[in-house]
Amino acid sequence: MTTSERAPHTAEKGRPWLAHYEAGVPAEIDFPKVAVDELLREAAKQWPDRTALVFFGKRTSFLQLDQAADRFAHALRGLGVQPGDRVSLHLPTSPAFVIGFMGALRAGAIAVPMNPLYMPRELSELFAQVAPKVSVALDVLVPGLRGLDGAGQAGKLVTTGIQDSLPVPMKWLYPLKARREGRWNPQPHTAETPNLFRLLAAAPATPFASAATADDPAVLQPTGGTTGIPKTATLTHRNLVANAYQVAVWMPDAPNVESFSTVCPLPLFHIYGLTVDLNYAMVKGATLLLLPRFEPVEVLKVIAKYKPRLFPGAPIMYQTLGRHPEAGRYDLRSIEACISGSAPLTPDVQYRFEEITGGRVVEGYGLTEASPVTHCNPVHGERRNGTIGLPFPSTEARIMDLEDPTREMPLGEVGELWVRGPQVMAGYWERPDETAATLRDGWLRTGDLAKVDADGYFTIVDRAKDLIIVGGLNVYPREVEEVLLSHPAVSDAAVIGRPEERHGELPHAFVVLLPDQPATPEELIAYCRANLARFKVPRTIEIRDELPKSMIGKVLRKELRAELDRERGELTAGSH
Repeated sequence: MTTSERAPHTAEKGRPWLAHYEAGVPAEIDFPKVAVDELLREAAKQWPDRTALVFFGKRTSFLQLDQAADRFAHALRGLGVQPGDRVSLHLPTSPAFVIGFMGALRAGAIAVPMNPLYMPRELSELFAQVAPKVSVALDVLVPGLRGLDGAGQAGKLVTTGIQDSLPVPMKWLYPLKARREGRWNPQPHTAETPNLFRLLAAAPATPFASAATADDPAVLQPTGGTTGIPKTATLTHRNLVANAYQVAVWMPDAPNVESFSTVCPLPLFHIYGLTVDLNYAMVKGATLLLLPRFEPVEVLKVIAKYKPRLFPGAPIMYQTLGRHPEAGRYDLRSIEACISGSAPLTPDVQYRFEEITGGRVVEGYGLTEASPVTHCNPVHGERRNGTIGLPFPSTEARIMDLEDPTREMPLGEVGELWVRGPQVMAGYWERPDETAATLRDGWLRTGDLAKVDADGYFTIVDRAKDLIIVGGLNVYPREVEEVLLSHPAVSDAAVIGRPEERHGELPHAFVVLLPDQPATPEELIAYCRANLARFKVPRTIEIRDELPKSMIGKVLRKELRAELDRERGELTAGSH
C-alpha cells in the first residue's frame, strides 16, 4: 500500500485527532537522526542539478549550495571556529543567509540567527548571552556591530552585500539604484572584515565532513520565551530535522520527484521561515524563491513568473496581497497551499486570498521553543476555521489547569496548552531555572490559553500573557517598558497592544513622568527608536498621572486594555 493509499487512522485514547488526519499522514514520523546540514548533503546527492534557490533570477543548484556550505565550513575553521562555537547571522532572506547557516552547522558551530533590525542595545544583550566567535553580517550593519567591538562582543566579522547575491547585470546596477535612494553605504573589505563570497572562492572545494551529531545544539533562537524575558531557545539538530519532516508529511501530496517551488518572503532569521521554508525545502527538494523582505508587488511578480505551489506566510501577508490594487494583474493560480502562522488568521483574509489564488489557506500554530510547529489544520482535509487544527504527527498536546498544573482540563474548558514531541527544545541557553519552569517531564508549557474539542481540534483563546504581535513579529511589553524607564524623565511605564488593521497590533505606551521632568510623547518615541528595532517602538504614547496597579504594586495591563477598548468603542459609535 502506498503512502497516499494508507487507510485513515482510528482515534486512540488521548489522541482523538488521529482520526481526522488526511490519508497518508502517519501518526508517528520516522526521521533520520542526522545534523541539519546533512539534509542539504542528501538533497545534493538526490537532486544535484535541481534549482535550490532563486534570488532575483539568479539560480543556485542543490549541488552548488552544498559545495558553498563545504567551503564556508573550511573558511570558518580557518577563522578559528571549533565545534560548539557560536556563529551569529545578521542577514535578510538571501543566498548569503542559507550559505552562512548551512556552513556554520557543517563546521559544527551553533548558528544564532538575529533580526538585522536589532539595535545595538538589543544586540549587546544577546551577544552577552551567546558570545559569538564569528558574526556574518550585511555590510550596511558593520558600523553598528563595530560599535560593540570594544568588548569583542561581535567576534570576528564576515560581511556581504545584497549585490553579492544578485545576477549580472543587477549586481552592477544595484549600487547605482542604492546611491540614488541614499541607501548606499558600502564598507571596505579588509582582513578584519573579509567578504563572505571572497572567502568562499579562496576556501578548499573538498567536502567537509559534518562535525555535529543529532543531539548537539544547532540553533540558539532569540525569543522572549513564554515569560517575555529575552533569552535564546536551544534547538538541537534532532529538533529541527524532526519538525522539517513533520511539515513534510503534513503535505502528503507534495511531489518527491517532480520539481516544485515555494515562495519565501518570510525572514529566515525567524524560526518559522527557517523550518517551514528552508529546512522543509531540503527534505523535499523544493526550489525556494527567496525575497529579502515582503514587498507586495515583488511577491506578486515572483508568483506569476515562477508558479510556486506553496506559500507559507503570515496573515498580514495574505491580507496585504488580497487587498492590493494590482493583484488582479497577476496570475496567482499556481498556489495550492498556504500554511498561515505567527498571528491569528481571520476568515475574511483567508477567503479573499483563496479567491484570488484558488489555493487553500490553513491556520497552524507554533512557538520558537518547539522549532516551531506543533499544530495545523489539514491542508486538504477538514479544516475548522478559528482553530489551530490538530497536533502534528509524533506530537502530544493537552490542556492543563492554570491553578493546578497536575490536572488536565475537561473537553471544551480553557487552560494552558502543553505540548510534547521531538521538536520541543532542549531548554534555554544557560538558563537552567527558566528551563525548569518551562519544561516539565518533556512537556513544554506554552503559556497560551487554549481549549480542545472532542475531535482533537485545538483553539487558542488568548495569546501568551501580554504578548504583542506586530505584523507577525513578537514584541514583549517588558522590554519596551525597560527602555522607557531608562529615560531620565520617566518614573513608570506600561505597554500594551493597540489593534491596527494593517499590522494586527501596534505597541501603545502609558507613561508617568517624574516631577519637574517634562518630556513629550514625540521625545519618548524618538528615544525608543534609538534603542529598539522599529517594529517594537510604540506608535503612540499617553502621559498619565498614575497607572492602575494591584495591591502588590503590579501594573494592571488588563485595565489599560479595557480603557483602550472602551475608547475605541466610543469612537466607533460616534462615527455612526
